[in-house]
Parts: sequence; C-alpha cells; structure tokens
Amino acid sequence: MDLSLFPNAIAMTADEFKSWSREVVDELSRSSGIKRLVDKATAPIWSWAQRNSLHPLHFGIACCALEMAAASAPRFDAERVGVVYRSSPRQTDVLLVNGWVTKKLRPALRRLYEEIPDPKWVVAMGECAISGGPWYDSYNVVQGVDTFIPVDIYIPGCPSRPEAMIDGFLKLQEKIKVEQQGTFLDD
Repeated sequence: MDLSLFPNAIAMTADEFKSWSREVVDELSRSSGIKRLVDKATAPIWSWAQRNSLHPLHFGIACCALEMAAASAPRFDAERVGVVYRSSPRQTDVLLVNGWVTKKLRPALRRLYEEIPDPKWVVAMGECAISGGPWYDSYNVVQGVDTFIPVDIYIPGCPSRPEAMIDGFLKLQEKIKVEQQGTFLDD
C-alpha cells in the first residue's frame, strides 16, 4: 500500500485537505474501474439533459435578431424544442451570434464566449455572422465568427428564417447526442 496517499491530515490546511482528498478519490476511482462505470452509466443521461435544455445567449446585432425573436413567438415556439434564451453568459451553454461583427466588437464577443462555462457551443446565424455578409470586404468587418471562436452550427440565410433557426438547434441537439459530453467524471 502506498503510504504517500495518507499523509498527516491533522497538519493540513483546509485547502490542502480538499486537494489531497480529491486526488485520493480520483486515484481510487481510476484504479478500481469505477470511473469508467460511472461515465458509461451517466453519459447518456447528461447528454439527454443538455440537448433538451439549451440556453443560448442571444447576441443579435442586425436583422437576424428579429427572426430569432420571431422563432420564440407562439407561431414557431422555439421553447418546444428546448431553447430557452438567457441574458447572462454564466447561465448559458450556447452562443447564438447573428449580424455582422466589427473588429471593435470582436474582443467583447470573444470575452462573452470565454465566460460561458464548459461544455459550450456556438451557432452562427445568417450570412453576416458566417462570412461578413454584404460587408465581407469592408476594412472593419470580421469575415465570419469562426475566425476567432469555434463555430459548431451554421444557419445560412439573409436573414435566416425562424424555421431555419429551429432546424439549426435540432442539428445542434444531434451533435450533442453524438458527442455525449457532460459526463459525470471527466478523464
């Protein structure tokens, strides 16, 4: 038995004890195979919960934002497929970008992306977010959101229709199902 796993716990600070106990539990769960068992049992559950409860941060800059709002109205009802908008990046898991992104706006959008907790996804909605739209050759417009943050789903259109947005979120749900992120114990 490795005695280094059991140091003098009385002489530890609270932070040292938390760190030590986290390492011990991790080591024991890895060596006993429990970690793989818990991952295999819980991955489908976490995946189901994540894909049926998407909380996008709506970052609407231009006309696609109006279509995004229409998708939430009673006629299209995006909530029926699990899309519930949030205004704080810390309460979201999807960054929904629509409209053209200027070079001045790029750092703020990158910061919003970094504030979203993992796992997170990005949806680029409309030609402006995908490629810069009609301003693709402007000196101040970024030629696509994917030049500075990773994009998972592209929703084409100018502007994208509400049906296209809902279809894009259904495709994102399929991607989450295949990836099965959000397991209980990470490697």
